[in-house]
Amino acid sequence: MRFASGIKERYAAFQALEPAEKIKQVKEILINNMLYILLLIAIIATQVLNNRFLAPESLINIVSLSAANLPIACGIAGAIVLTGTDLSAGRVVGLTACFSASMLQALTYNNRMFPGLPVMPIPIVILGVIIIGGIVGYVNGFFVAKFHLHPFIVTLGTQLIVYGGLLMYVMLNGNNGQPLSGLDSSFKNFVTGHLISVPWAGRSLPIPNYVWYGFLMAAITWFLWNKTRFGKNMFAVGSNPEAANVSGVNVFKTTVQVHTLAGAMYGITGFVEAARIGSNTANTGLNYELDAIAACVIGGVSFVGGTGKVSGIILGVFLLRIIFVALNFLSINANLQYVIKGLIILVAVAIDMRKYLVRK
Repeated sequence: MRFASGIKERYAAFQALEPAEKIKQVKEILINNMLYILLLIAIIATQVLNNRFLAPESLINIVSLSAANLPIACGIAGAIVLTGTDLSAGRVVGLTACFSASMLQALTYNNRMFPGLPVMPIPIVILGVIIIGGIVGYVNGFFVAKFHLHPFIVTLGTQLIVYGGLLMYVMLNGNNGQPLSGLDSSFKNFVTGHLISVPWAGRSLPIPNYVWYGFLMAAITWFLWNKTRFGKNMFAVGSNPEAANVSGVNVFKTTVQVHTLAGAMYGITGFVEAARIGSNTANTGLNYELDAIAACVIGGVSFVGGTGKVSGIILGVFLLRIIFVALNFLSINANLQYVIKGLIILVAVAIDMRKYLVRK
């Protein structure tokens, strides 16, 4: 009822405007929501051209792929809230994915990276990827906060360092950069297995376990952002670090915490990707940060700082994944898809900056 009355009040206020003001307001709404309008048109067009696009199997695939990318998007969103970014995210995903795969290869697999090592307990591996990602995130946050360096430069440096470490890691013990596969069934069942299936047309469509893990990470992020002092401090620093410092917020500590949490989220993403992909190389995680940044901006996480909602991140991840799946359904050239991704980022950032300038 309250929602309906709010709509009526807005409609009444709109009707009271002069014709020129009405046109201006409609124009503003169209411009601010241009990306969503284009996405909706793209979805309708794809469904018309290929009626399998919105089939149940396709929808579950979209949900699954989106959930797999939620942790990295939630992590990188924190850096964006602080008016920064994180170029190291994808390489951290690759490093933690290869680490997870090497620790959880089946004993019967002939090309094990560490033949004398037993299959490690899954909780230990999860703790390991969180620590690895957290260390990289801590380094990012420390250099940004301590030396007031731009996050772009800092994370570019750590991206190269992590990638170099990843290349050396996959060469260990005579592996010589070969794909890390032959994963233990317990690991695959834990990540890609299913507990819940959706009945449809006499069939059962499984929902992978990692979907729930992705939403769990999003829920944890929502709690930290909205129900803790950490979240309040993060938004305060993102809005105005000088004012936050005067108000008693420890800007150094908050910046380090945000980046450390982001790194831990990348580690979780790498753990999931290791089992989801099944065959991991040094290229695992390549450009993942670009998709995550695009999803965050589409979802309303502003590069001007201090603005962002977890619900928006989830929406952005889903919308971006829908577009990528649509491009595949339409058999768009894989190289052209990179061009489209870049255009989406440019348009999203341009719209975001326009909103900021209008408010200012």
